[in-house]
Amino acid sequence: MAEIRKPIPVEEAISRVWQNRLEGDVEYVSIEGCDNRRIAEDIVASHPVPPFPKSPYDGFALRSADTHEANRNNPVTFEVVEHIGAGQVPVKHLHKGEAIRIMTGAKIPEGADCIAMFEVCQSYEQHNKAYMSIKRTMESGQNIIQEGSEVATGEKLIEQGTLINPGVKAVLATFGYSQVKVAKKPVIGIIATGTELLDVDEDLEPGKIRNSNAHMIASQIIRAGAEYKYFGKLADVLAASYDMITKALAEVDILITTGGVSVGDFDLMPAIYEKLGADVLFNKVAMRPGSVTTVAASGDKLLYGLSGNPSACYVGFELFARPIIQHSLRNPNVFLKRIRATLADDFPKPNPFTRFVRSYITYENGDVFTNLAGMDKSNVVTSLAHSTSLMVLPGGTRGFNAGDQVDVMLLDDQEGQCEFGFTENK
Repeated sequence: MAEIRKPIPVEEAISRVWQNRLEGDVEYVSIEGCDNRRIAEDIVASHPVPPFPKSPYDGFALRSADTHEANRNNPVTFEVVEHIGAGQVPVKHLHKGEAIRIMTGAKIPEGADCIAMFEVCQSYEQHNKAYMSIKRTMESGQNIIQEGSEVATGEKLIEQGTLINPGVKAVLATFGYSQVKVAKKPVIGIIATGTELLDVDEDLEPGKIRNSNAHMIASQIIRAGAEYKYFGKLADVLAASYDMITKALAEVDILITTGGVSVGDFDLMPAIYEKLGADVLFNKVAMRPGSVTTVAASGDKLLYGLSGNPSACYVGFELFARPIIQHSLRNPNVFLKRIRATLADDFPKPNPFTRFVRSYITYENGDVFTNLAGMDKSNVVTSLAHSTSLMVLPGGTRGFNAGDQVDVMLLDDQEGQCEFGFTENK
């Protein structure tokens, strides 16, 4: 007799997986190779920025008190006693009536308290000495970037879990992080089940299809920030399948199988979970597509049994596997970012379960619209190529019309959000 499965709500399924989430490891990588990784520690300023008072312009370093009598009709003259460039340390200590020629970024000399830009000064030489004059008064601190004016010592600059982008990398370089502590990428195993599957380079045969799911899941894993290891295809033979899955579990942090999770005569994954002694967290979810999505825990490893139908497989990964990967990478916002959008197309299908519809976002006059990406059947693969989002339609509805407001989950967004849940559709 076929097993009778009771579907549970999507939110409950996510909660059960979340209770078995992985705490990821860390590793050090060179600053050259840290792009798009997540910081595994808070970055705190070890010194002030700038580390010394410096000039924002090319000009002359002066004592402001020496300019108080300067005006358009009374230029004040200074002897130029030194010339310093960026990276050079001034030697002279300024005295009354002296100036130092200074370049942008150079340290302010001792005794100086302002910078006069070249444009407001006149430079000349006389008797083998350099001089400059100015016809305006200067204030103390004028045109000086003070030490620590950008960042003070001990200030937290970057929180752990932050994705390293060019700006973050600049901060790391500023504070001497030649080696960067990052979240280690979890390794996700992939196994495709089903004797009907062909490799991509094989010619089609009667009753056979090419294995698209393994390649799709590998790409989703990469997008989620993890690494994958493909173990190949399983035939519908229990002993051989069990042996391969046991071997794979020992080599990965998470194992994903595609197909074989229904209750047909050749669907072996339920029997394999039982033989492993795995704790099946759920084996049916009140959702379309992907209602037969199954997740089990074996020791400290999670096993995902995703549907063999491409779109159901795709949605199951994004809802249940991606957040666990993001958590192991220390991302505080593990769930896909959710927005409200206007439905651009009619969707007349009744929804007994929550439906995740492949879609893409467009903008018109400042408004956000969600559009159907193609045919909405779980076995359809072509619509995935155009999907940048998943439109969420709640269960117990009789369909939706163009113009209705709906929730949309953004697939390519890196920002994410910290909680899963949806606004009430009206």
